[in-house]
Amino acid sequence: MRFLKAIIALVFISIVLGGGALGAGWLWLQSEISKPGPAPQEATFEVKSGEHLASVADRLEEQGLIRHSRAMRLHARLEGDEAAIKVGEYAISPQASVADILAKLVSGDVIEYRITIPEGWTTAQILRRIEAHEELVGDMPEREIAEGTLLPDTYIFPSDTSRAQLLERMEAAQDKLLEKLWAERGEDLPVDTPEEALILASIVEKETADASERDLVAGLFTQRLKRGMRLESDPTVIYGVSRGEPLTRTINGKEVRRTLYRSELDRVTDWNTYEIDGLPKTPICNPGRASIAAVLNPPETDYIFFVADGKGGHVFAETLAEHNRNVAAYRAYERKEIERERSN
Repeated sequence: MRFLKAIIALVFISIVLGGGALGAGWLWLQSEISKPGPAPQEATFEVKSGEHLASVADRLEEQGLIRHSRAMRLHARLEGDEAAIKVGEYAISPQASVADILAKLVSGDVIEYRITIPEGWTTAQILRRIEAHEELVGDMPEREIAEGTLLPDTYIFPSDTSRAQLLERMEAAQDKLLEKLWAERGEDLPVDTPEEALILASIVEKETADASERDLVAGLFTQRLKRGMRLESDPTVIYGVSRGEPLTRTINGKEVRRTLYRSELDRVTDWNTYEIDGLPKTPICNPGRASIAAVLNPPETDYIFFVADGKGGHVFAETLAEHNRNVAAYRAYERKEIERERSN
């Protein structure tokens, strides 16, 4: 009996001592994961593709962002988050705790970068911006990317996004948008396919920088096509001359923008709508959502002529006689501007 009591006493002591050790370990872990971390300032940390939590925890300790990698590993195991961390680049706040850092890695709250592609840029211009963006990785794709197939927008992306991935995303966005807007198009349009709508939208996009004019320009071009008139759009001539790159001349040793020469207006190209009937061969830029929507649901208008007013907008006319007066006024404005530039 005495021997049995001794055995029971030893088991009880072992349980008490074990429970005490377990309790002490639990208290240590809770303290370690919740107290402020050692990092004095914000830091950047990247979880790499294929990396396991143990490796991540070790690197966090090596970089001085946590004190004990073991605390993070135990915390992740207890929370069931060992396989839940997500690849990406993270901003770690000053003195972030182990619990805070693990929560961020599990949520995928990665640092995001952005790139803005303006409406009306040519594909060549867009490709130059993408190639120059420092946060994108990888080479530019060798395949040809057609004019008009990239949707202008502001794109947000995480680190390690490749240039090829971004371009594929932009193409998919343009395809999706065009499909949606084509399904919502109005009746009796002078365009028969989504591709033709994209071409017309690209001309509208380049013709005006004033958003308030966009629908009216779309309606005007729609009327011209319905009447069998040539579009006679200067941006289509420019695209045939320079593929959309700005036309310049030298005045007093400085490169300044210029208008089209008569010889360029008379030059026959696949895009010069002064010389060809209907639409150009391809889009002349990458139009945005608003321009595509405008040509697929254009307003009714009697205007069939317009010319720049020299102030960023246009003057519209219903008759040729009225249009000729507006053109003469614009030519007079141009001459004054040239004289002013030369005097400077």
